[in-house]
Amino acid sequence: MIHISRRALVGAVATLALPSIGRAATRVRIGYQKNGAMVIVRQQRRLDPLGLAAEWVEFSSGPPMLEALSAGAVDFGAVGDMPPIFAQSAGADLLYVGAQPVVGANLAILVRAGGPIASLADLRGKRVAFTKGSSAHNVALKALARAGLTPADIQPVNLQPSDAGAAFRTGAIDVWSIWDPFFAIAEQEAGTRVLTTAEGLAPSNSFFLASRGFAMREPAAVLTLLDAINGAAAWAKANPESLAQVLSEVTGVPLPAQRVAAARGIYAVQPMDDGIIAQQQGIADTLFGLRVIPARIDIRAAVWRPAARQAALR
Repeated sequence: MIHISRRALVGAVATLALPSIGRAATRVRIGYQKNGAMVIVRQQRRLDPLGLAAEWVEFSSGPPMLEALSAGAVDFGAVGDMPPIFAQSAGADLLYVGAQPVVGANLAILVRAGGPIASLADLRGKRVAFTKGSSAHNVALKALARAGLTPADIQPVNLQPSDAGAAFRTGAIDVWSIWDPFFAIAEQEAGTRVLTTAEGLAPSNSFFLASRGFAMREPAAVLTLLDAINGAAAWAKANPESLAQVLSEVTGVPLPAQRVAAARGIYAVQPMDDGIIAQQQGIADTLFGLRVIPARIDIRAAVWRPAARQAALR
């Protein structure tokens, strides 16, 4: 598995920094969630001086965002490890344009404090909620494997984060696999216990993706977007309290919970390298082996490598 320091990630700013795309505004429809660097880019209007006319579309999780991208309703977006695998297996013509290595501190499996679940082995037979095809789905699968269990050993419940949160609080589900900021919100509520985080369990990556059509038609726009994200990442690293306030203002997440989530986040983007591709391929192969996806897919075939990026990688 790959472990990359925040310093190295922020150092990617220089690697990806490229000239802006010029004066003519290029329209780009951007999918985003209530976390990450895209929130900063939107709030600080970082694309306005770079020749990009952005239309922002909010999603509750990665799977519906990539459904929109596949349908041509979104050009660019940021998601966790599982959504692009499910999308590619369903025939979506998407491209990986950048990655964010994630060690897993921002994802967790939550249970009720004082309840009967004391270890991963106790997940057997329990109602385990996650958003199907999300990074939380991957964490749940890795937790089951760690305990010698399979997906057939639990009662999976496919819920979007807000619905899962309500179900967790009322006891309609036993276990909740979830990411920040929803993790941070639940963590601060009485009665919640962290069974495990994804650290050491499911280290992985988040990804920036574009539709193949948009990336091929507007490669300079994609590179400009990545450069803007790394500019936001550098600002986030230098301004942790302001970062939490910005994220709280945009997302509506209470500031105390947002401080926790913001500190656990990784915001810089780096090029797709062989190690990241291999790690994502390993996740895809595991899903195929479990018959979670219908066919084996080739991650490398969906990696964007324009001439400018190839030069940056050398």
